[in-house]
Amino acid sequence: MQTKRNNIIVFLVLTFITSLTCFTALQAQEDKFVVVLDAGHGGHDSGNLGNGYKEKNIALNVTLEIGKELEKNNNIKVIYTRKTDVFIELHERANIANRADADLFVSIHCNAHSSQAAGTETFVLGEKNTGRNFEVAKRENEVIFLEDNYEQHYEGFDPSSPESTIAIGIEQEVYVEQSIVLARKIEDNFINNAKRKSRGLKQASLLVIRNTYMPSVLVEVGFLTNNKEGAYLNTKSGQSKMAKAIKDAILSYKAEIDQNVGSSILGTEKLDTETVETLENLPLVYEGITFKVQIAASSKDLETKPYNFKGLSDISKLKVGKLYKYFYGSTSDYNKVKQLQEEAKSKGYTSSFVVAYNKKGEQIELEEALKSATN
Repeated sequence: MQTKRNNIIVFLVLTFITSLTCFTALQAQEDKFVVVLDAGHGGHDSGNLGNGYKEKNIALNVTLEIGKELEKNNNIKVIYTRKTDVFIELHERANIANRADADLFVSIHCNAHSSQAAGTETFVLGEKNTGRNFEVAKRENEVIFLEDNYEQHYEGFDPSSPESTIAIGIEQEVYVEQSIVLARKIEDNFINNAKRKSRGLKQASLLVIRNTYMPSVLVEVGFLTNNKEGAYLNTKSGQSKMAKAIKDAILSYKAEIDQNVGSSILGTEKLDTETVETLENLPLVYEGITFKVQIAASSKDLETKPYNFKGLSDISKLKVGKLYKYFYGSTSDYNKVKQLQEEAKSKGYTSSFVVAYNKKGEQIELEEALKSATN
């Protein structure tokens, strides 16, 4: 009888431990960094056919290579919008990422042009649809015409209308800074590691990333219409090099987020030359405007104590999506906030930058605050 009781106790203990192990494993899976990889085009949508190469095939090969390498990291979960030659509607690609509560969305494409243009481009969402950027957005967005009931999904969106493209992307606005960081890392890797020509980071109104609720980029790995570049991208070695550059950028981005509040920063202060030249003539104090110094962005929720921020006090934080943004100081005096920025830089936050908020507590462009605010 005693033996039977002991067996029951052992069974219950083992059951309890097993349940804890399963729960822990489930938690670990939920804590993984989720990357959604989107191979552009597919199925009856071949993409561009520069020099006889099919964009859909090259994009898929590069995407699968990125995913294979990322999956070697136990802390990363990779989700594909497609792993075979099938057609996935643009809105569904975003839905896949949103349902997965992804941390990143990366869409892979190949470029085309009537000339021998060459080079990589990485796009984030934006309203700057002039010239070449608009042509890229138009070409990628026209895929909707291959979808059934596209009018229902895109509410009358017209890819050929600049006014229509300006209206999209409200959901992505809060993630633009993080998207830019990833885009820069990708283009830097193309230049420094893959030894490819880069045409830089661009902004355009692209439907495939308009409704994603996480940092998102669209990568053009090169021009199939360029004789040399097209041939390069059609080789296994070329595709592997491009995939490695993108994979390394994703890992670097993740490491930067995981490092909580290092010297790198998610965002960049932007002022045009005219504004910089006239700063000395502007009022020092702006009524209705609050300036802060953004010193870091992290996936970790840190206490706003000096020991977490290299001795800096007067720290505030704001959760945006899955990230926490950390700010130093709060003032309506622009000269004062510039002093705070210099202090932050001296502490090691070399990429810190000034942000501005209006009376409603909404973040606005710094340039807008400096030009429109009244003394």
